[in-house]
Amino acid sequence: MEKFMLLFQNTMTGQQPTPQQMDEIMGKWFAWINKLAQAGKYDSGEALLPTGKILSGSHKNVVDGPFAEGKEIIGGYFIINANDYDEAIALCEDYPDYATGGKVIVRQVQKIDMPA
Repeated sequence: MEKFMLLFQNTMTGQQPTPQQMDEIMGKWFAWINKLAQAGKYDSGEALLPTGKILSGSHKNVVDGPFAEGKEIIGGYFIINANDYDEAIALCEDYPDYATGGKVIVRQVQKIDMPA
């Protein structure tokens, strides 16, 4: 069994959902998480705030990330367990934000043996 990271990318529209819409959206997310967990596929995950910092260069320059102003943001991630890319992709079938233009970036986690 391999680990895969699912990164959730969506477009910020500037429109906030109503409380009723937010309940519906979150219900779909929780249903998907529960389905993955019951199948033994969900490992972990978190939502991300739209702001952040970017570190770069040999001097480790720190700048505010363009996340809040950008059109597309990474809104969260999951770590899942799957046999291969095909299964990992199939597990994304119920991703709740496809209808609003959301995308799932699927990346396999590289195993690195750490010295003792």
